[in-house]
Amino acid sequence: MSTTTQSTFRRRRVKLATLVPDFYKALIELDKVSDNGLDPKLAHLVRIRASQLNGCAYCTDMHSLDLLQFGEEQQQRIALLPVWREAQKFYTEQEKAALQLTEAITLISVDHVPDDVYEVAAQAFDEQDLAQLIALIITINMWTRVGVTGKMEPGHYKP
Repeated sequence: MSTTTQSTFRRRRVKLATLVPDFYKALIELDKVSDNGLDPKLAHLVRIRASQLNGCAYCTDMHSLDLLQFGEEQQQRIALLPVWREAQKFYTEQEKAALQLTEAITLISVDHVPDDVYEVAAQAFDEQDLAQLIALIITINMWTRVGVTGKMEPGHYKP
């Protein structure tokens, strides 16, 4: 594909917010309740990890900035997120369980959600928080698909 054809194709990406505003508004409303009751730092770590796995630079940038805005003082926690298993001392047991579940749900076609992964999360969270965590993971995965499909570029978001 030539450069001209590629740039023309990119300009033709539809804007869901404009063309299907009811859907986009519903997604915004869903996002507002997706992390109810969860620790904001944990919620943003989950959002960042799902965004990384889905290759959404816009969402990764946004939620990294949001996590810093919520008072995250250790930038290493953001930088090491792609390799959190090798940097476990930077994350709580609950965060590690959430990250593991995030990866399983985000990459659901690989192994579905293995029982052992679910059990670790079920031990780390009560039923209500576990349900809320699953809702959050599902919601951020929807958003990353909007971002990747629409070729949303990072660097414009301000918390």
